[in-house]
Amino acid sequence: MHLLHALHRHFALAALPLLAVTILHAQEPERVRDVIYTKHDGVALTMDVFKPEKPNGAGIIKIVSGGWKSNHNGINDGTWPKAGYTTFVVVHGSQPRFQVEEIVADLNRAVRFVRAHAAEYGVDPNKLGVTGGSAGGHLSLMLVTRGGPGDPKAVDPIDHESSAVNAAAVFYPPTDYLNWFADGDNAVGIGRLAAYAGAFGPKSATEEGRQQLGHDLSPIYWVHKGQPPVFIVHGDADPQVSLTQSQRFLKRCGEVGVTCELFIRQGAGHGGWQEMATEDTPRMTEWFDLQLLGKQPAKPFGQGVISGPSTPVVKPAQKH
Repeated sequence: MHLLHALHRHFALAALPLLAVTILHAQEPERVRDVIYTKHDGVALTMDVFKPEKPNGAGIIKIVSGGWKSNHNGINDGTWPKAGYTTFVVVHGSQPRFQVEEIVADLNRAVRFVRAHAAEYGVDPNKLGVTGGSAGGHLSLMLVTRGGPGDPKAVDPIDHESSAVNAAAVFYPPTDYLNWFADGDNAVGIGRLAAYAGAFGPKSATEEGRQQLGHDLSPIYWVHKGQPPVFIVHGDADPQVSLTQSQRFLKRCGEVGVTCELFIRQGAGHGGWQEMATEDTPRMTEWFDLQLLGKQPAKPFGQGVISGPSTPVVKPAQKH
């Protein structure tokens, strides 16, 4: 009996690590890699789909983009599946090979693809949010302001679908390239964005071309009645994308009468504050819960411009 008891105890203890691993894996969302949403110019563009353990029926389109460059190393689920959101992490073609106009078109295609396959992924096609930071925030707002109906005559049935999203939550997005840091500060491949001339392409070589691109690629000029609600978080010490970009967008939304809220992180730069993960992303989750699921947050939205302190992320000391 003592031997049997000891054996049972041994196997029970041996099973504990396996049980822990099983529980850990049960909490991880299922990941479908390299789903092709379009092909052109000899390139296949892909997204990874993260399926939550307990889906809520809504989807988040997460745009991987920094300086309009995108790569698969930047893919992560953004913690959205933990809140029940099926998450579509989209990689786009990078500049300078693909210019911003083409990238915007590809993001519209990605939304159409998700909507066309919504039933397959267990998502309501009318409950799609979009998120991103910096260039990813800009592309998100291009979908907010310029996403729209598909072409019923298109050969590809995916292009029949709408590219409109139903809500957005973004970090420090460019919104107005014709007034970058101050009125009249054109940054379409010149000035503060001279290093991004390749992203804007040959049209940016002339003043006329810059004016046209600045208008077409700035979400602020496409704000319209009926667009989905937007939540923005932006640092007031951002040296790359001025806070005025979000403030201008907010003001324009107010003029048109559409929902936009801005949270200003005091002393924060272009990312790199601790509250992004601990407070801002959870608040964005509450925004999507409200806008897509009708779930009221404990702390209501609709309070105008809010601000709060920021705490820099402490980088680990380098070993010498």
